[in-house]
Amino acid sequence: MDDDSGLLGTAGLSPRRLMVRFAALLGAFAVVYLVVTFGQVWLASRADDARPSQAIVVMGAAQYDGEPSPVLRARLDQAAGLYRDGFAPIVVVTGGGQASDRTTEAKTGYDYLRDLGVPDDRLRLEVQGTTTWESLAATRRFLVGEGITDVILVSDPYHSLRLRGMADELGLNAVMSPAATPTPLRSLVRETAAVSAGRVLGYGRLDRWLN
Repeated sequence: MDDDSGLLGTAGLSPRRLMVRFAALLGAFAVVYLVVTFGQVWLASRADDARPSQAIVVMGAAQYDGEPSPVLRARLDQAAGLYRDGFAPIVVVTGGGQASDRTTEAKTGYDYLRDLGVPDDRLRLEVQGTTTWESLAATRRFLVGEGITDVILVSDPYHSLRLRGMADELGLNAVMSPAATPTPLRSLVRETAAVSAGRVLGYGRLDRWLN
């Protein structure tokens, strides 16, 4: 009878060569994992899954003394369009500010959406978060208090897959409706790394380690 180890090609290999072979296999697996994840990030960036929900959540972005940056404005415009089209009755704007800021990303978004005609009683603010995870976790806490778990998340296209993973981890039933902003290759690569690590470690744990 043939020896099973011979079939695996490991018979007679020294421990050092076995380690080299194991490292090579591990490296090949990591490359495949990253390539597959990159494809998933790219596909998610091209999809808009908006459906009738309980709330629209706009992830924060830079603001300049109360004026939204082009990235934040695109997200807010997307959210306003979803609200006008009747996808959800509530819009949540998120994001804190830097120590030297006179206002927050959320307050900037709130003012912008009010100017677009979204009523004050339809807006909610999350003003403490300094990372995507912190903002989404804080938003989840007060939305659940209102009985809201079905949400549409609005951010840049390349954020979609990571945001969905965070929402799943937080117990939100989320779909993505990305803003009309560019999707640079470097952003897809960065998101691939973030999603790959978040899936293994957990997005909340990863956020705590990085901040």
